[in-house]
Amino acid sequence: MVITETFKNLEESKQQRILNAALKEFAENGYEQASTNQIVKNAGIGKGMLFYYFKNKKDLYQFLIEYSMNITMNKFLNLVDTTETDFINRMRQVSLLKMKLYAENPDIMNFMGTLILSNELELAEDLITRMNELKKLGNAKLYDNIDTSLFRDEVDVNKVYKLIQWSLEGYQNELTSRLQGQKMSAIDMDLLWDEFYEYLDIMKVSFYK
Repeated sequence: MVITETFKNLEESKQQRILNAALKEFAENGYEQASTNQIVKNAGIGKGMLFYYFKNKKDLYQFLIEYSMNITMNKFLNLVDTTETDFINRMRQVSLLKMKLYAENPDIMNFMGTLILSNELELAEDLITRMNELKKLGNAKLYDNIDTSLFRDEVDVNKVYKLIQWSLEGYQNELTSRLQGQKMSAIDMDLLWDEFYEYLDIMKVSFYK
């Protein structure tokens, strides 16, 4: 799906208002329950304007999927350095990038999370293909070129991968919940990252030689 020329030529701040309002509405309510009336209200535009740029609700939703995948690719996955062969250090890097992406684009991250859990709508074939490619790339960024000799001989490396992932994802979810509604400028991020690194050090002691 290609962005329409008319939408591309729209003032950038107005584009962003429309996209943010739509991402938020679909993330909170899913495709079926999402209201285009609420989207235009939150974006501060008329309903006719929304459907001037997008044919219908489905067209808007599928555009948001492509838009969100592009942001995820360019501001997250493409920045992961796979020359780092230490799995825990790789996960440290992934977590930092993911938290930065969430801080800058919370509506996109929430939308993508809802999308993964939803099968409300039959998507265009090209979008399904791209989503599958994104998942494959995500796995490659996590697991390719890892030095498994760092792990203790008696542990099952694949199970350790999962344990470390679950631990870090759980920590990120807890952190996101703790920071909800707070101003980023008022948060001592150095303190939070120091705490995060302590957990990583414990994992190294637990699973590495």
